[in-house]
Amino acid sequence: MNFSFYTVDTRYCDFLRKTDPLVPYTKDEKAGRPFVGIVFSVNGFHYYAPLTSPKPKHLQMKNQIDFMKIKNGEWGAINLNNMIPVHMDCLHKVEIRISPDDSKPDIDYKNLLSNQLSWCNSHRELILKQAEKLYRIITQGKSWKTLSGRCCNFPLDEKQCLAYRTTDFTESPASPVSKL
Repeated sequence: MNFSFYTVDTRYCDFLRKTDPLVPYTKDEKAGRPFVGIVFSVNGFHYYAPLTSPKPKHLQMKNQIDFMKIKNGEWGAINLNNMIPVHMDCLHKVEIRISPDDSKPDIDYKNLLSNQLSWCNSHRELILKQAEKLYRIITQGKSWKTLSGRCCNFPLDEKQCLAYRTTDFTESPASPVSKL
């Protein structure tokens, strides 16, 4: 099964962040773009791993257990350290098809997303192995201090994910497909 891109509900991330301050915010205010990510299964949970847009520093950085460069950093990276367990109803599929009314920046961004998604799908097995390895290192207490200091608390976030299922929120959920 191929990856798709998703955004994650802001309220859900805010809920997780109450107990885990390393849970990422879902929007980069500087760029005005939502974080998009891929979803896969680890330990019986769906996990959302956000991507980051390309930055000059990515070209010099090395791949690590919690950070995977996409096309050697030219197209950004996957931040596995920021992966969080998530309910499928807290995810919103991202539509990356170019429409006639898209602006030039929107077209450029959708082209980047298309390239990132293609790369992720062609490296799916590697991504899954890396995510599972990181999960094991963190949850089995085998990580070094700097690694655990930049990764979300997976066991705690899983407990919170289960608790969120029983929480009653009065706001209505966002639409299931996000258009950029």
